[in-house]
Amino acid sequence: MTRTVIRGGLVITAAEEGRMDVLVEDGKVAALATPDSAFAEGWTADRTIDATGKYVIPGGVDAHTHFDLPFGGTASCDTFETGTRAAAWGGTTTVVDFAVQSRGRSLREGLDTWHAKSQGTCAIDYGFHMIVSDVNEHTLKEMDGLVEEGVSSFKLFMAYPGVFYSDDGQILRAMQRAAGNGGLIMMHAENGIAIDVLIEQALARGESDPRYHGEVRKALLEAEATHRAIQLARVAGSPLYVVHVSAEEAVAELARARAMDLPVFGETCPQYLFLSTDNLAEPGFEGAKYVCSTPLRPREHQAALWRGLRTDDLQVVSTDHCPFCFSGQKELGRGDFSKIPNGLPGVENRMDLLHQAVVDGHLSRRRWIEIACAAPARMFGLYPQKGTIAPGADADIVLYDPHARQTLSAETHHMNVDYSAYEGKTVTGQVETVLSRGELVIDRREFVGRAGHGRFTPRSTCQYLN
Repeated sequence: MTRTVIRGGLVITAAEEGRMDVLVEDGKVAALATPDSAFAEGWTADRTIDATGKYVIPGGVDAHTHFDLPFGGTASCDTFETGTRAAAWGGTTTVVDFAVQSRGRSLREGLDTWHAKSQGTCAIDYGFHMIVSDVNEHTLKEMDGLVEEGVSSFKLFMAYPGVFYSDDGQILRAMQRAAGNGGLIMMHAENGIAIDVLIEQALARGESDPRYHGEVRKALLEAEATHRAIQLARVAGSPLYVVHVSAEEAVAELARARAMDLPVFGETCPQYLFLSTDNLAEPGFEGAKYVCSTPLRPREHQAALWRGLRTDDLQVVSTDHCPFCFSGQKELGRGDFSKIPNGLPGVENRMDLLHQAVVDGHLSRRRWIEIACAAPARMFGLYPQKGTIAPGADADIVLYDPHARQTLSAETHHMNVDYSAYEGKTVTGQVETVLSRGELVIDRREFVGRAGHGRFTPRSTCQYLN
């Protein structure tokens, strides 16, 4: 049994903040106490970490990553080993990745494939959602068993006809099943049938540059699909979590549903808060770096997203980390934007960008921890094991220097991708030390973790519904 004491830091959780010492014992938070108390002064430990001048925060929970994901004739270039290592560098200690059901195959086969990819390779703890791309009687029955073994959320797509797309009838059936087994339906809400028409028309007009990716995937088609998903969930009596919300009109649909007290939730991502169609329109083929779906929107949409995060109409910020190298992967779409692999790198940048939002006045410190740690843990059945610093919680703890300045760059990041979506952006705040279940992963800006430390973490059902 190892004991660690973290002394002198400002402990920040979603619920409170204050100067506290933290005792870690055998991988768990054992106690918190005020620094000058006799209780804290009596602690003995194998290791003492001085957190003076630092924030002591829960490890981040990134509930939306795609490591080693086959897509568009290639695969995302972070493996579970490189991706979880980069996550740790950025202060994230738990990821929930997406296992994929291939059409014509079972959910079990897809889940087993993702277990095989991840086992023994992860630097931090991880869980899985299940992408359901073939809704039928057999896969509906399989959903029940997956919930029981801790894979309690299922992603469906209104986009990508011929790949992941489900029609409204299939979506309704999956929602009805989730209503019965306690699962949470996650929705990629874009009208993919209409988008494909607009893609075909744009290419016929010779509009092939990356910026047209954003122009054909219209905000109204995200809003329409969000509205439709909400109504289908109401019919099914099912909760709904809409992923990567990017458009003001889609936020309005979520706000309307939540005003009616419906169990409807929304996630956005740093790229929609900090990037825009200006990036998609960068000269040459540079805009390809920023092709993701839902797409980047005009800058005017950002205010609605920040407001949604403050009002809790959006509850979670995840990354949708799905990196493709510019050289050799994004380049597959030269001359045809529809062939550019969709996805951005970001798992290492999320906590820092959201701290910059605190510095800029968009969020409070506690709201930062809420949307990046506690809310995703609650949403996906991991709280209070993850997402907080409290007795009994896993000792997933980050020492964060709120005054350090850093410039985000592909030259210094640890993601296995040849560009940064935030190249040259200077932010205030940096991860200094990271513990995962009490073990050091990052020690004063040095990686001391190992592949295989991270464990598969079964999840309960959405804790906002209890």
